[in-house]
Amino acid sequence: MASAAELVSAGGILDRDAETRMQEQLLDAAWGEPNTLILRIAPGGRLPIAQYEDRQGLDLVEVRGARDPEYFYLGRVRGVALFCVAAEPDSDDERYPEPEGGWQHPFVIGGALSSLEIEVMTVALALVNWHASMPLSARDGGQTAIAQGGWARIDAQGGEHFPRTDPAVIVLVEHGDRVLLGSNVLWETGRFSLLAGFVEAGESAEQAVLREVQEEAGVPLENVRYVSSQPWPFPRSLMLGYRASLAAGADPEALCPDPTEISELRWFTRAELRHPSPELKLPGTLSIARALINLWVAEGDSEQ
Repeated sequence: MASAAELVSAGGILDRDAETRMQEQLLDAAWGEPNTLILRIAPGGRLPIAQYEDRQGLDLVEVRGARDPEYFYLGRVRGVALFCVAAEPDSDDERYPEPEGGWQHPFVIGGALSSLEIEVMTVALALVNWHASMPLSARDGGQTAIAQGGWARIDAQGGEHFPRTDPAVIVLVEHGDRVLLGSNVLWETGRFSLLAGFVEAGESAEQAVLREVQEEAGVPLENVRYVSSQPWPFPRSLMLGYRASLAAGADPEALCPDPTEISELRWFTRAELRHPSPELKLPGTLSIARALINLWVAEGDSEQ
């Protein structure tokens, strides 16, 4: 079974440096270091892009001016401190010029980014998205203040609030030499992906796999096994990747898509996914969905 690192950018390159985030004087010192860099995040999660010699990548710029709580501390890479901030493109802030490659959504530029850039982007997006949705305390509705370099917020009573992560399952369903993909009702025609859904209260991830597929496709599963996970900051999910088999005796053609979520369900062979037709749109390379599909296709190649 594949490891997380073999499937998607599993992280681990970024040193999150929890000690620094806990002390304001250490955060000030990190901000003042000569090589400290900042990643700006535009509305909609768009990223600043730089044009390097042989590729495009994140436009990380040197920090300017004084630090304030709106600059969130990401950690260090090879000793260099990294911060992020929610930014407004085309602003009059002369400290940070417009990026040469413009502002692009991660789904557009993600395939060009390095593993390190993907990890930095993921952490930054997760923090920026959480702060945007958490100005008030869930306990009493009062204002909260940024703390711990952006990794927490504190309410008036001193209560701590931490970035929220919503667990979700995504599953590659196998039957013989085919896998089951579905098209969401909100997607364009021809776009297919694995079935997925959020883990409900009081539910295990494995129970969620069985329930989601039963609800969305109307078929039972067996042999559910965990493969890998992926942080998915759109806005704050942790995708738990599974594989499972259609239950013995179940009719693979007795699919019953949930009309509120699924417009079409289809079984696909490795040949169809290895060389998809122009009409078939598969998940983007940034996603664990595509990684699980590619892994399954590659297993067939190794068997030949």
